Amino acid sequence: QVQLVESGGGLVQAGGSLRLSCAASGRTFSPYGMGWFRQAPGKEREFVAAITWSSGSTYYADSVKGRFSISRDNAKNSVYLQMNMLKPEDTAVYYCAQTPYGRTILTLTSGYTYWGQGTQVTVSS
Repeated sequence: QVQLVESGGGLVQAGGSLRLSCAASGRTFSPYGMGWFRQAPGKEREFVAAITWSSGSTYYADSVKGRFSISRDNAKNSVYLQMNMLKPEDTAVYYCAQTPYGRTILTLTSGYTYWGQGTQVTVSS
């Protein structure tokens, strides 16, 4: 079993920045891919960003491209999401997720096996 714990969420003004972290523990088998998703009230969970095991490939949703950056530190079993130029529409619960397909970018929730509990990000206007 794998446990994922997110941190770094909070309240920020529009235009500000936050850095989310996700730490993995348990039976983590390499190579694995990581992704960030978010879910706003009344909406479905949506893809934000993903990164392959080697960090050789990253992919972003159009809505965050140029503002968010995903990275990982395999030695620490951690993945990060740097969020800049935040907008009120970025307000959501952010989840990290792990997939056993470490060499492929996956954007669907069904491709991920393990999920964190989520961290709230609120952007005020």
